Amino acid sequence: MSIPSVSSISAIAGPTSTQSLGSTTATASLDGGSSFGSAMVDALNSVQSTQATANQLNIQAVTGSLPDIAQATIASTRAQVEVQLVSSVRNRAVDAFNSIMNMSA
Repeated sequence: MSIPSVSSISAIAGPTSTQSLGSTTATASLDGGSSFGSAMVDALNSVQSTQATANQLNIQAVTGSLPDIAQATIASTRAQVEVQLVSSVRNRAVDAFNSIMNMSA
C-alpha cells in the first residue's frame, strides 16, 4: 500500500509547479477571497472523510475483521496530520487577519 504525499491532497494542496503563487493571490483578491473559503470547506470535508475512514478501520481492527492492523494505524495518522495541517492554516489566516486589523487601527 502506497501513501500519497500531502501535496497530492487536492483540497488542501498549494499551488502546482505550473501555477505561480502570485496568480493564486490575485485570484483570491479578485473574487473577494471566496476561493480561500471554498478551499477551507473542501479541506474540512476531506478531513471529515479521512476521520470517518480511520474510525471505520479502527472499529474493524478492534473487532478483528481487519487483516492488516497497519491500515488502521496509517489511516489514523493521516487523519491526525490532516487535522494539524488544516488547523495550522486556519491559525495562520486568523493571525494574518489580526495583523491587518492592527494596521488599520
